[in-house]
Amino acid sequence: MNRTEAEKFIKDEFGAEGEHLWLSYPDFAVFRNAGNRKWYAVIMNIEKSKLGLESNDKVDIINLKCDPVFIGSLRNNEGYFPAYHMNKSYWISVLLDGTVRDEEIKDLIHLSYELIDSSKK
Repeated sequence: MNRTEAEKFIKDEFGAEGEHLWLSYPDFAVFRNAGNRKWYAVIMNIEKSKLGLESNDKVDIINLKCDPVFIGSLRNNEGYFPAYHMNKSYWISVLLDGTVRDEEIKDLIHLSYELIDSSKK
């Protein structure tokens, strides 16, 4: 799954468009729950070195809220990293370069949305 596919999936599933909150980071898009305005996804392009990879090339990632129980095991897999610029206990960064299967990313987007959706609690 790439950035465009992830944005389309979020729009189709939750009706959300990415919000571009920072002028200095025009490629960063925040996705919020329409009701409570809480974030459940942030799509960014960052240097790979910020994830601990040996390259300054840019890569698209998605930050997702995640159950802390799953974070440790997910980070043992290729394409998963401690959350970039988010609480690493509750968020995870996932590469959007085809490394992680589309269905895994879709499931994690759904989980992230459910974790912040107060109407489900």
